[in-house]
Amino acid sequence: MIARFVLGVALAAVMVVVGTFSYIYLGSRQSKVAVPPEKPTVSTPRAQAVVLPGTLYVTQSGALYDLSAGRFHQLTAEAGWTQPTVTPDGNSLLVVRQNALFSDVYVLNRFGHVVRQVTDNAAPPRNLDIGYNHWSFYPRLSADGQTLWMTYDGLKCHPECYDVSLAVWSMPFNGNIRQAHAWTDGGYYTGGDVQPIPLAGGVLYTKYSYGPDGKLVGQLWFTSRAGSYGRPLTDPSVDCRSPSLSPDGTQFAMVCTYEKQVSYLTIASWTGETLGPLKNIITNQLVAQPTWAPDGSGIAYFAPGAPAGPFQLWWLPKAAYAPPPPSPSPSPTPGGPHNGPLPSPSPAAAAPPVRPVQLTTNNGFDATSTMVWLG
Repeated sequence: MIARFVLGVALAAVMVVVGTFSYIYLGSRQSKVAVPPEKPTVSTPRAQAVVLPGTLYVTQSGALYDLSAGRFHQLTAEAGWTQPTVTPDGNSLLVVRQNALFSDVYVLNRFGHVVRQVTDNAAPPRNLDIGYNHWSFYPRLSADGQTLWMTYDGLKCHPECYDVSLAVWSMPFNGNIRQAHAWTDGGYYTGGDVQPIPLAGGVLYTKYSYGPDGKLVGQLWFTSRAGSYGRPLTDPSVDCRSPSLSPDGTQFAMVCTYEKQVSYLTIASWTGETLGPLKNIITNQLVAQPTWAPDGSGIAYFAPGAPAGPFQLWWLPKAAYAPPPPSPSPSPTPGGPHNGPLPSPSPAAAAPPVRPVQLTTNNGFDATSTMVWLG
């Protein structure tokens, strides 16, 4: 029994390291710095930065913060809170609380107070077999607020083995985990299927698998019904993850690495069935968790503020990736006072490029955690 328990602990560690690869990917690239980052509440965002619309929810060191009217407010203690999202009515938050050997989904109000616990993934105290523990990540609610979508490891064959298959699951939001069912099968020891986004007619998610060259890569996938194989939306060689749907539902922002030590901010149009051509917007930063402003005015994301530094909050105005069309030159009035050929219009001066704005300088946000933006 003791040997089996020790083996279980060792294999559970493998589950956390390998099975949640997508969750720790960017965290493994955060450098250790001599001076610990400050809490967001210590200093306000940089004075020259714009004040973002609405309320943005972020996490640092297991605590949930909001950014509203240019100031941060700490909403919870540093107790493993991560991956916030918002309910469709905008009145509540879904947040993951991560413990050492399991994680659960909670409902919090907008001020960080617990309303209820949705999942109960801890094994009973009398059970020493940690194979009975489970993990829930990346919660999302359907548009009607009735169905909870999440990444869940319910396909592992406990307690006799410790194979882990992170997959996309759905369950009634007011139900329990016994009513949940798997939509995908993420495979074993690849990172699985994570980051589900429920859409009309199915669900979009990130699938991790081994590409043709043997490297572990991410792809955006879509499946229209539970148990179907689904179909890829991006190529393995592009290695994309962290999808974020624009407020009008016509574009996706994502992170793509091209199987290199880079992390580009990439956007593509979305028809409801297919992605358009990928367009790399930022290629000189280690970008994480792109998130659209609720009014469509730009994209917030995390990236280091300096080489080998912790992740800061950045803002990219819409004009940087969707510049307005040039104004047409006025046409001469017919019959006007002209002798000879009409003069050629002077070329318009090229507008200076719109660059991202660094909003924080001394914080260190959790780049492995999603952020959510409420209008």
